[in-house]
Amino acid sequence: MKINFLPALLLVLFTGQANLAQAQVKQEAPLVSISTHDAFFDQLRQLCGKAFEGKVAVDNPKSEGFEGRLVMHVRKCTDTQLQIPFHVGDNHSRTWIITKTGSGLSLKHDHRHADGSHDAQTMYGGHTLDAGWNNVQSFPADQYSKELFARLGGAQSITNVWQIFIYPTNFSYRLTREGREFRVNFDLTKPVALPPTPWGY
Repeated sequence: MKINFLPALLLVLFTGQANLAQAQVKQEAPLVSISTHDAFFDQLRQLCGKAFEGKVAVDNPKSEGFEGRLVMHVRKCTDTQLQIPFHVGDNHSRTWIITKTGSGLSLKHDHRHADGSHDAQTMYGGHTLDAGWNNVQSFPADQYSKELFARLGGAQSITNVWQIFIYPTNFSYRLTREGREFRVNFDLTKPVALPPTPWGY
């Protein structure tokens, strides 16, 4: 009785070639990694699990809604995403989300109602357009945000640029556009008690 090993041999060869082809595809399409983005992200991630109190440093023209104690909490961190709730007094509606996208970093603003549902103006933000610096990254408004602002009657926000600064003793969140600047600074030398869970989380 003859045993035909040819089908089994062909299967092994075919499987090996398929695995090799998949490996080559992975090698040919690596994720973009920019050292300044990685350094910036890693500095923020080192704060994971801690909360810090802040103060409004610039608010021109003066806006409403930032009265009360300001606390940022680097609450949840993975290799690709940081979730940073920004608490304003008893308002726990805001969470900044910084994500590695494969082509840079994105900053999104997740806004929720007290019942956890999304606000009409939510998930707006921007994406890095250049390497930035280890300590500073800028996020010009992305297309989704521009369309959202226009639809909701906030066309002046289409030119928004958000910036985040991270230094050993200080974290700053800044918003700029023509005729508008807002900046809040947080003291990283004095961690504070953790705030409540942000709405929707």
